[in-house]
Amino acid sequence: MKRLGFGTMRLPLLNPEDHTTIDLEQYKQMVDLFLERGFTYFDTAYPYHGECSEQALKEALVKRYPRDRYVLADKMPIIRVTSAEDYPRYFKEQLERCGVEYFDYYLLHNMGRDRYINTQKFGGFEFLQQLKETGKAKHIGFSFHDDAETLDQILTEHPEVEFVQLQINYLDWNGAVAQSGKCYETAVRHGKKVMVMEPVKGGTLAKLPEQANSLFQSFYPAPAPSPASLAIRYAASLLEVEIILSGMSSLEQLDDNTSYMQEFKPLTEAEWNLVDEITSILNQTIKVPCTSCRYCLEECPISVNIPDYFGLLNLHAVTGQKTNMYYQRFSMNHAKASECLKCGKCEHICPQHIPIRSFLEEFAALYETPAA
Repeated sequence: MKRLGFGTMRLPLLNPEDHTTIDLEQYKQMVDLFLERGFTYFDTAYPYHGECSEQALKEALVKRYPRDRYVLADKMPIIRVTSAEDYPRYFKEQLERCGVEYFDYYLLHNMGRDRYINTQKFGGFEFLQQLKETGKAKHIGFSFHDDAETLDQILTEHPEVEFVQLQINYLDWNGAVAQSGKCYETAVRHGKKVMVMEPVKGGTLAKLPEQANSLFQSFYPAPAPSPASLAIRYAASLLEVEIILSGMSSLEQLDDNTSYMQEFKPLTEAEWNLVDEITSILNQTIKVPCTSCRYCLEECPISVNIPDYFGLLNLHAVTGQKTNMYYQRFSMNHAKASECLKCGKCEHICPQHIPIRSFLEEFAALYETPAA
């Protein structure tokens, strides 16, 4: 199986303001070219495109090709599950939406410390195991957005899963939020295969800022490849990665991605160095010089999760992205940023002498102020 997968979260649209208006004719052309070039893996999920992704995949792929021509992955919307009875109900609906009798890969969607609690409570992993035993899912796993410690706990308690889908890209590899590197190493240590999502970080690594792009362009002889190609090949160069998903939004993007992934070549040593240089340029825009030593947490009387909140603040500074899901998870069993007592104990112990109280105010304004 070729290592590029077709992610169906960012399909072409007829109306860019309405994510349910999927351009089905262009989507069919993309499916045709993808299969023609020997790629087979398609990934969808219940909520994608306002719950229209699965049905569109049925029209563009399932109705037009025999079942043995493609590999299909889908995901249980665990955020909507409120009882054990919801699992078979949603699964049956997904089979009908996609028009198939089984999934090759089936995942619990968007696992993290918060959703793990209810998944345990309602028997989500037991349901996965039943699907595998009955042949309704050939391989079982979960997609994951949280820290490596939480991933280690889940994989330790549920060794029956076969793979994990992780957010991996070179900007997040040493990042404090997604912890791509640590999560990858955790999965490998547990003997799990890794599926990669967000290899270009939602497009951030496809459109580099001027200084980084100049470095990229000068590295390659003309015509230079796309910056996205470096990001996707970076993820594909990791030994335990099975599939790299790309959410392709146009025939042009699909043509580009399949062109260099047909005969995949891992990064050269010089390209690894290029990645380090680009990452360094991108990280120059970080806001808080926090090293996540976590000394501040030892002193905070109400346990404000200062290091992880600052990781989110830095992520916003570098990419402009705001991730409420991570804030929800990072604040579990911790006080919110706005609840800071401003006692200053954290600042007295901080080795970096960071004005923590001031940055917490900025973070609270970004994450806790209601949208206008």
